[in-house]
Amino acid sequence: MLGKVGRDYRTRNFARLQAEGRWLITADKGFADLRAYPPGTHAGVLLFRLEPESSRAYLDLARRTLETLDLAAVPGAVVVASSAGIRIRKG
Repeated sequence: MLGKVGRDYRTRNFARLQAEGRWLITADKGFADLRAYPPGTHAGVLLFRLEPESSRAYLDLARRTLETLDLAAVPGAVVVASSAGIRIRKG
């Protein structure tokens, strides 16, 4: 469970990105909660999910995802990218 400091950090940074109209790219699974971050209410969230986790695996997944998916084509979506593929939730 995320402590108060973690929740404050998440809220503060997400708010700043949204004020700037930028996508959040993260591995924080809390952003997969569609009740808290419904598609269409923000600029977009790209969530990476990997098991096992490693810096190299995240970099490879980010490269493959961004070569395949044009984020500008799915504004406001929650996108979950994993080794199994890409799932897109639109508002």
